[in-house]
Amino acid sequence: MIAAFSVSPAGTEEVGAAVAQAVRLVRESGLPNETNAMFTNVEGEWDEVMALIKSCVLRLAEDSPRISAVIKVDYRPGVTGALVSKVETVERHLAEPPP
Repeated sequence: MIAAFSVSPAGTEEVGAAVAQAVRLVRESGLPNETNAMFTNVEGEWDEVMALIKSCVLRLAEDSPRISAVIKVDYRPGVTGALVSKVETVERHLAEPPP
């Protein structure tokens, strides 16, 4: 499965340092991941991905009384490597002449 998620402290304007703490946990997890301006994408089995997201929320909750989390899941049992292959498919179509 792939999960696109974001976590941040609620009620504050500066969230970069807190978000970096969550991204650090994701990168240390060993799961395939990528971070962009809005979300961090992570790929793995349901239980390990959800446990990772939970650990990110709990880490931020150590410093903030309220955490906002947004999660989008693409659940496809048995599929691996989709974090890369989905983007490759779009890029392949973009390389074709427009209809």
